Amino acid sequence: MRTDPRPELLDPTEMGRADKAAIAGGVAGIELMENAGRAVARAVQRRFAPCRTVVLAGPGNNGGDGYVAARHLSANGWPVALAALAPPRPGSDAALAAARWRGPSVAFAAPVAGGAELVIDAVFGAGLARPLDGTVAEVLRAAQRVVAVDVPSGLDGATGQVRGFAPEAMLTVTFFRRKPGHLLLPGRRLCGEVLLAEIGIPASVLPAIGARTFANGPALWRLPTPRLDGHKYDRGYVTVLGGETMTGAAQLAAAAARRIGAGMVAIAAPSPGAAAVYRGGAPGVIVSESPLAELLADPRRGVFVAGPGLGIAAARALLPALLAAGKHVLADADALTAFAGDLQGLRGAAVLTPHGGEFARVFGPPGEDRLAAAREAARRTGAVVVLKGADSIIAAPDGWAAINASAPPDLASGGTGDVLAGVIAGLLAQGMTARDAAAAGVFLHGAAAARVGRGLIAEDLPEAIRFVLGECAGRSGEWRELAS
Repeated sequence: MRTDPRPELLDPTEMGRADKAAIAGGVAGIELMENAGRAVARAVQRRFAPCRTVVLAGPGNNGGDGYVAARHLSANGWPVALAALAPPRPGSDAALAAARWRGPSVAFAAPVAGGAELVIDAVFGAGLARPLDGTVAEVLRAAQRVVAVDVPSGLDGATGQVRGFAPEAMLTVTFFRRKPGHLLLPGRRLCGEVLLAEIGIPASVLPAIGARTFANGPALWRLPTPRLDGHKYDRGYVTVLGGETMTGAAQLAAAAARRIGAGMVAIAAPSPGAAAVYRGGAPGVIVSESPLAELLADPRRGVFVAGPGLGIAAARALLPALLAAGKHVLADADALTAFAGDLQGLRGAAVLTPHGGEFARVFGPPGEDRLAAAREAARRTGAVVVLKGADSIIAAPDGWAAINASAPPDLASGGTGDVLAGVIAGLLAQGMTARDAAAAGVFLHGAAAARVGRGLIAEDLPEAIRFVLGECAGRSGEWRELAS
């Protein structure tokens, strides 16, 4: 993984505004189309040997890009045919691109697509507003190897959801900036390899667009660097509220908070029996049997983790006291379920980290637009919300959001969420804002899992985080290639 120099994600409406701004600034629309089609042709030539290729072209700008790609491939000796769904609108840039195509045209039909060795899908772009079905779906379903222009036709560029049908592409070539749908599932899976090409839209158009969605990575945040003259309390104090029975959850969170750099980490035990269990864990974790009021009175204890293994009744009783004390609180697991249907009870928390089931219990089902649902949850609670999953979303109350793509499927294992809670809490304790701590924590958590690979269990993650931190330079935000 490397730093993404272009982390902004533009939804189809925002991308349309970028196109218009570039044209208003003097870049001709046909020039953008020529550059886009040429980029598609170059990407195809670099990844495939010449083969029988059919370009499926729609009537809009996406189809225009396809006409240009076909022309460039043909000029380089590829056997290319063009199958048009419908002619472009007269006078449009796509019509001009179509007029420049001198090669063979074939029927827009399933047998044609099925008989090709490579199909370039330039039918519809990311802004398709209706389900893709009928002839178009039949033709795309017949294709064996697909390269998509912008997105696979039928994929919603804003949500990553499929409208009717969308083919699974081996390669997707998109332009200027990626879209949320390139990272959100199932879009990320359907796009295959995503190549981002510059086509002449200047980056100067971005401030006016006001992008609110980003690909999560070190370009968005900077990790804290220990001071040369600092001490352990400078690096923050994390207290994890421990449960009576599921003691492993609090221990995982505490281990992660220590490994990410918190100077002091304690587990608050609910009883002498639980305290004895916790004291049998890592020797560097303080175990306290003091009443919560006493812990809250300690000004050094700035961050509390409530939820992992805590129990619903205990969470319901203890979370209000944490929030009333004005501490930085990360609420996870049982602390979320305890306040299902009572969003006011969660207001004041710094970070909420629900998985899909917990999110549905607290906020209602997220539906197809998980990005919008996470934003709304953050707005309603005033907290940074991490909607966990293979495509975790980090959403802030002001509408800022990041989509994470560093996590492998191996993270779908019990206890890994407890580790994430500890990582974010440890970064909070070191002075990161709630938004940055959540985004950085999610990214590092996923990168650590990728380093461990197959066979991962939650206990592996805190140790792996140590190595991942070594790859991420806190001062520059540069992400270097992880060792294999």
